[in-house]
Amino acid sequence: MNLAPETRDRIEDILRNHRIVLFMKGTRNAPRCGFSAGTAGILNGLVDDYASVDVLADPEIREGIKAYGNWPTIPQLYVDGELIGGADIVAGMANSGELHELLGLPKPDRTPPSITVSDAAADAMRAGLADADGMALHLSIDARFQAQFFLRETDGTEIRAESNGIAILMDVATAQRARGIAIDWVDTVQGSGLSITNPNAPPTVQSLDVQGLKARIAAGDITVVDVRPAPDRQYAPFAGAEILDEDSIARLSALPKDRPLAFLCHHGNSSRGAAEHFRGLGFRQVFNVEGGIDAWSRQIDESVPRY
Repeated sequence: MNLAPETRDRIEDILRNHRIVLFMKGTRNAPRCGFSAGTAGILNGLVDDYASVDVLADPEIREGIKAYGNWPTIPQLYVDGELIGGADIVAGMANSGELHELLGLPKPDRTPPSITVSDAAADAMRAGLADADGMALHLSIDARFQAQFFLRETDGTEIRAESNGIAILMDVATAQRARGIAIDWVDTVQGSGLSITNPNAPPTVQSLDVQGLKARIAAGDITVVDVRPAPDRQYAPFAGAEILDEDSIARLSALPKDRPLAFLCHHGNSSRGAAEHFRGLGFRQVFNVEGGIDAWSRQIDESVPRY
């Protein structure tokens, strides 16, 4: 693959100006593919100061970076101008501690977490492992505290936690997020399955009606984030709200994690997805405005146009 001199110069300029650069799909706070999300999540947990380059927004860089490092996939991590690798390599280095050493960080804590597995969950796990020759039970908890169990061979870098005769393997980041978890087997209307209670997870998104929002705004103790598209905001503005767009998401994501955030849309539906995203970033007081700007117009301020 040929690399245009102009594109090479642009890439090298980026690498000169930033010690750590992640070429990815999306941005570090709004990834747009699973591999990019996983790699950015690892870096977000280790360092504050690194650059992310959205290759989806720049087709020349998207193709050029593949030729520059002779690496065919995205994401790609560079440190000190050198290609480190893609998602699997970065994950493996993070789990072994090599990435910490490369970045000049202390070695990761590999102390196995204390976990609790109920009798019912242990029985279900044993049944699932009965025919899984050569496989081990792994647990992954991502940066949004979404948990997933899966069967896979061991590679020797995992952290092993045991409870009720069940061994569960996990990576370094999961081990930190899994401290004190309780695993049970539950029956619900959706079916039966394993359930995890995690004391480390941020509280769930809370509902906030417009009367409560009005009171919080008057008290000055909440930040309202308007997630509506620009035409809707122009037609029915919400005074004083932050706007959620590509330019503001990094700044909002950097707010103190104990800052109360209230997400507002037209009727309270799309705002919940945005609220869940910020909960996943570690914010602990996240609210969804039920009924959205429509309820605000009907109940609080009739001068706001309805649409």
